[in-house]
Amino acid sequence: MAAARGLGVVQDTFLGRPVVPPPYIIGIAGSVAVGKSTFARVLQAILARWPDHPKVELITTDGFLYPTAVLEERGLMGRKGFPESYDLRRMIAFLSAVKAGAPEVAAPVYSHLTYDIIPGKQQMVRRPDILIFEGLNVLQPSAGAPLLASDFFDFSVYVDAEERHIAEWYIQRFLLLQRTAFQKPTSYFHRYKDLPEQEAIAVAQNIWRQINLVNLHENIQPTRERARLVLHKSANHSVDEIWLRRM
Repeated sequence: MAAARGLGVVQDTFLGRPVVPPPYIIGIAGSVAVGKSTFARVLQAILARWPDHPKVELITTDGFLYPTAVLEERGLMGRKGFPESYDLRRMIAFLSAVKAGAPEVAAPVYSHLTYDIIPGKQQMVRRPDILIFEGLNVLQPSAGAPLLASDFFDFSVYVDAEERHIAEWYIQRFLLLQRTAFQKPTSYFHRYKDLPEQEAIAVAQNIWRQINLVNLHENIQPTRERARLVLHKSANHSVDEIWLRRM
């Protein structure tokens, strides 16, 4: 991080521009339920405890999903999480403004309870030292696009695991949410709150196979080789292998 920011200062000085150290941006990718959100939060806490106490912000790409009304209008509710369900222009504009050192940049906020963007709510990012940008599609290439999200990253991490383990974690998470968040009347999945356990498992397996596994095969897993670092997790969530891509 220090080397990257030092290079930015040298470049600005050479070009005669005001010296504003750009934020160091870390992209974190991986499948649904692989644990990338937990990893991102832990990483944020650890980096913020460096001796110079850098300001570390965490943004997830969920906020850049199109609102449910738009997805329904376009027939994309069954493709939620796939590349076409994201407002990529807004995502790129956000990353560009942050990297350019804008004093304040707004990101939309997503609710996993209502399964939708929260109208009028924004997360403000104010010149962080480090920005962690986490989501399914952060390393996704886009045919014909002049810029990609990964163009703004200084470092990238892909959180990986065996498919059978990710499927188990997804089902376990679904059962936990059924006992907690799904019980709330405002939950998008409230209709599943009273399903017997075996029926709930069957629903979770169906969602995993028809949506999340397809997205993993078609869009997420192919981006693994683009990451600078791959963290491979074992069945108990411990990291058993670390792969660093040589430049």
